[in-house]
Amino acid sequence: MDPDTFRGDVGVDGADVYWRRRVSVLTGMLVVVAVVAWACTSASGKPGDKTGGVRATPGASGPMVVSLPSAPASGSPSPSGAAALAAQAEPSPSPSGARSPSPKPAKPRRPGDPCDPKDLVIAIRSGQNVYAGDAAPTFLLTVVSTDRIECTVDVGPRTLEMRVTSGGQRIWSTADCVAGEGVDRQTLERGIPYVRTITWDRRRSGTVCSGKRPTAEPGTYVASVHSGHLKSPKVVFHLR
Repeated sequence: MDPDTFRGDVGVDGADVYWRRRVSVLTGMLVVVAVVAWACTSASGKPGDKTGGVRATPGASGPMVVSLPSAPASGSPSPSGAAALAAQAEPSPSPSGARSPSPKPAKPRRPGDPCDPKDLVIAIRSGQNVYAGDAAPTFLLTVVSTDRIECTVDVGPRTLEMRVTSGGQRIWSTADCVAGEGVDRQTLERGIPYVRTITWDRRRSGTVCSGKRPTAEPGTYVASVHSGHLKSPKVVFHLR
């Protein structure tokens, strides 16, 4: 037998044995890893839980293939991060019972601006205490501004209304049956009163303006003037 031929066969057999051993060692390592992963999963007490574990699957051909679970996407926030974002987005509750202060009326800044109601003083005075027979009661209405800057105010019969009442009943008002807009703007200087005389014809008034109005009965009556929340002192007089 040729010595070279024998030597070549030995060399081929030796290389084949070497690679087979390498493949066997690698396969054994993969099997050990799979066993350890299965043991860890069983010890966790969650049979169907795949998060954080190692999953081993047999390949189509050859040794077992080990695949690791993919990491969560970096763009998706963790549960704790989502809770923190929700806490930051939620507005802090305001103290119970707290209310925002109501805006204050603007003070006149230039001459001719509307008067601040807090700077106005209105009053009414009766010409007599007792009106007998057919005498018509007369009243003197005054409006005074205490502001240093001159301002304007509507003293029309609708805005600055005078009323006559008796026993809680509304008897007569300057705001009833007013023709036109009933607006009368006056400029007030500090301390200089606006004065107007008002006469009552002793008849009742109301929403019905046509026809003859009934005459007020003799008795005790009260007169007052108001404009919004601004009111004058009451005046008591009598009809005979």
